[in-house]
Amino acid sequence: MEDHRFQWDFTGVKTPAFIVDKGLLEQNLKKLAQVKERTGCKILLAQKAFSMYSMYPLIGTYLDGTCASSLDEARLGREEMGKEVHTFGAAYPDEDFDAVVSYSDVVIFNSIGQAQRLHKKVHEAGKQWGIRINPEYSEVEVALYDPCAPCSRLGVTCDHFDITGLEGMDGLHLHVMCEQNSDTLQRVLSRVEEKFGEHLHGLSWLNLGGGHHITRADYDIDLLCSLITEIQQKYNLQVILEPGEAVALNCGVLVASVLDIVTNGMELIILDTSAETHMPDVLAMPYRPQILGAGDPGEFPHTYRLGGMTCLAGDVIGDYSFQKPLRIGDRVVFLDMAIYSMVKTTTFNGIKLPDICIREDAVIKQVRRFSHSDFKSRL
Repeated sequence: MEDHRFQWDFTGVKTPAFIVDKGLLEQNLKKLAQVKERTGCKILLAQKAFSMYSMYPLIGTYLDGTCASSLDEARLGREEMGKEVHTFGAAYPDEDFDAVVSYSDVVIFNSIGQAQRLHKKVHEAGKQWGIRINPEYSEVEVALYDPCAPCSRLGVTCDHFDITGLEGMDGLHLHVMCEQNSDTLQRVLSRVEEKFGEHLHGLSWLNLGGGHHITRADYDIDLLCSLITEIQQKYNLQVILEPGEAVALNCGVLVASVLDIVTNGMELIILDTSAETHMPDVLAMPYRPQILGAGDPGEFPHTYRLGGMTCLAGDVIGDYSFQKPLRIGDRVVFLDMAIYSMVKTTTFNGIKLPDICIREDAVIKQVRRFSHSDFKSRL
């Protein structure tokens, strides 16, 4: 795949390495800021998708803060960005909850039961709280990522939304989208109003979660802004968005090197990266990541199967073709790797974690290198 944004000189990059381009990240942030300016909504960074906190000062100049899914994410957002922190947990361990409240401005409960037990602590701390709802409607095609699948543990359905005795609820939260456009949001909101509209009056906010691909080239921002404005005016509340992918979409790469070339039915490339350890969604989703300058099998003269260096037999990234034959030491550049891949890396097999780098003004700077102690300390 050709992508002129990444025609960089990778020859001096020590691999494996994640590289995030600061200029491309800022372009995305400016698009998100325009949505804020047009509607008056709040936009938070979903740290589960992008937690490169060396970029938090930049992100904080455009967005309102962070959303968290755990105590550690809440603390990271508070300490490294210092703006609003909205925390949702599928369940909160008792030993963590006081700390969660201390780092958060908003705490969102996943069940009526936890809200009944814990909401007073949030209120007494002077913080806001809400409940995650499940509108029982989504257009997510991959079951692994569908929060509205049958028997989903995420969010309270309309039939079980009994808030009798719960006083002072500030808002509702939902998250039912994944890499989708605003026409999907329009249909989701129709179902939300159908099932929960009576509960929206008198609230301070409605959090529409993440999955909004706002910075994608074909995204309909005008429709998004009209939907936000309509909901805010109709119910006299503020809409909150929690994009993760949209913040760092197409802003970063994972650079790997060819370690060996073997033959068994076809030519097989072994890289110093791994689907299992560095790109786990390749196996879990599954999907085939784009590679700079590469095509589908047979599209270009030289076709290879690319795999990782772990002992997992299925640690295969995919089949690709190249204009020129690959040689040991060549760089292979995987596109759109700033999101999720960086936060999901593991040290399985003791494989080295990729360096984390920033590209600014055409200069690539290393901000983090991992060592044996990072592997050993986890065990």
